Amino acid sequence: YVVPGYFAADGNAANTSASSGTKWRAHFAPYSVGTLSYAVSFRTGDGIALDRKSSGQPVAGIDGASGAITIAPSDKSPEDRDFRGHGWLEYVGGHHLQFAGSKKYFLKAGADAPETLLAYVDFDNTETRKPKMGPLKTWQPHVQDWREGDPTWKDGKGKGLIGAINYLSGKGCNAFSFLTYNAGGDGDNVWPFVSRDDKRHYDCSKLDQWGIVFEHGTRKGMYLHFKMQETEIDDNQRNHKEWDGKSLVRECLDGGELGPDRRLYFRELIARYGHNLALNWNMGEENTQSEKAQRESFEYIASLDPYQNNRVMHTYPHQQEKHYDRFLGDPIGMTGLSLQNDGIRSTHGQAVKWIAKSQKAGKPWVVAFDESGTAGHGQCPDLGYRGFDGHDNDGKMAHTEHEVRHFTLWGTLMAGGAGVEYYFGYKFVENDLKCEDWRSRDRSWDYCRIAIEFFHDNEIPFWEMRNRDELVGNPKHDNSVYCLAKDSECYLIYLPASGGKGENASNGNENGVDFGRPRINFANAAGDYSVHWFNPRVGGELVKGTVASVTGGVASLDFGEPASDADKDWLVVIRKLQ
Repeated sequence: YVVPGYFAADGNAANTSASSGTKWRAHFAPYSVGTLSYAVSFRTGDGIALDRKSSGQPVAGIDGASGAITIAPSDKSPEDRDFRGHGWLEYVGGHHLQFAGSKKYFLKAGADAPETLLAYVDFDNTETRKPKMGPLKTWQPHVQDWREGDPTWKDGKGKGLIGAINYLSGKGCNAFSFLTYNAGGDGDNVWPFVSRDDKRHYDCSKLDQWGIVFEHGTRKGMYLHFKMQETEIDDNQRNHKEWDGKSLVRECLDGGELGPDRRLYFRELIARYGHNLALNWNMGEENTQSEKAQRESFEYIASLDPYQNNRVMHTYPHQQEKHYDRFLGDPIGMTGLSLQNDGIRSTHGQAVKWIAKSQKAGKPWVVAFDESGTAGHGQCPDLGYRGFDGHDNDGKMAHTEHEVRHFTLWGTLMAGGAGVEYYFGYKFVENDLKCEDWRSRDRSWDYCRIAIEFFHDNEIPFWEMRNRDELVGNPKHDNSVYCLAKDSECYLIYLPASGGKGENASNGNENGVDFGRPRINFANAAGDYSVHWFNPRVGGELVKGTVASVTGGVASLDFGEPASDADKDWLVVIRKLQ
């Protein structure tokens, strides 16, 4: 493994705010126990950090230093949330990531908002150029969630954000996302440099403080979603922007191409944070770069990242074919997608489409839905939170947590997707730029935990299952009924409401047609199967319905109804009897 290092000032910059010193640092997350040998390459020269093929001049006394490290087994258990009990989360050529140590497959659920998570008053040298639109955060509502023994810096700073991660992890979620550079974007308040426009000098103390937060996330079982830029600055759309009345500043890196600024940026992120055990590198929010820039960037990241973390792209709903099709089957480029749509009702169908297209192309992608819903709505607050009743700030009816549970959460999982992150629309309180209270979606995080626990607690082989909506009469993948199956072994059927009636806005198909009680085509299934029901609203044990077991070979099989609350959403679990 070739592991990049970085300048660490005095080695304690998070607490001293040092900007100079003699310390350099490299992070290595070992793959296995045993004795590992190492050798140091430490050289100087123009552009030496940008090109590994450049020989440069050796730094006497450091270059060539070598030794050995003995790696003992982790004292963390695979049953813990701490990812150190699981090992690296790897792309293994399928639609789901797998931990190298515990061998468990991963489903994610968590927060895609706020995108300005790192615009935090407790981080050194953090400011905003748009105080009304993108104010700095205190994360004050989550100070109560900080616990004795949790990390801080500079005599107690950081409790709000560390507490927020504790809260989300405690709800059973396992992911959060953040922009690492948004100068010129909606928030204009996050950058890794010593100043907004000096792209060749990185802020040692701020970035060490970021690192404390990220490593705490790893210990709390949180997948880190690095969004490396914002659409406003990804390909020089604005080119130059007058921000102080005197000077014009180029905000995007290298005009959107892979030049020295972007190479250095990628290298710093990988060197400082790539050792965290579960993460993805996202090319940027709503990416619009050229194919050349995208391809070169993916290849450069792949060449630098010793851990080969998941590489994904996110783009506008109407530009998906333009930006994604070019990488179908590509051996180096993307390993996953970060999907966005313009309405929660299209979530299921879009996830099904891209999973199928990547499978057909010969390189399956890890497909997650990270921004489901319109820009104004997305994931709504819980009903009752600060008076929320389903209407947005303009008084228009949006949707409720129950529809999000149906269309976004289960719509993604039943497509065979890798999971979800919830984007908070700007027409709600606690939105994508200003959110500091993740409790605004408290019950929705419960629904996420319930879903993830269902798959793991019931040993559902989701990584081997494929969407089979056609078996339940839904070949167009609308929101009437979903089916995920491992043929002849396990079938999951999600019903928004038994008999087509219930609390969700959509009954039956997209035109509101009531299908009546769904059935499954079991003509090609042989043997006997048990039938159980799972409540996605409250979780718990599987329960029996009106039919206890079924036998294969039936073209239109009636699997019965739940014993109660038949007008609510349910998941049917049909499994082969041993």
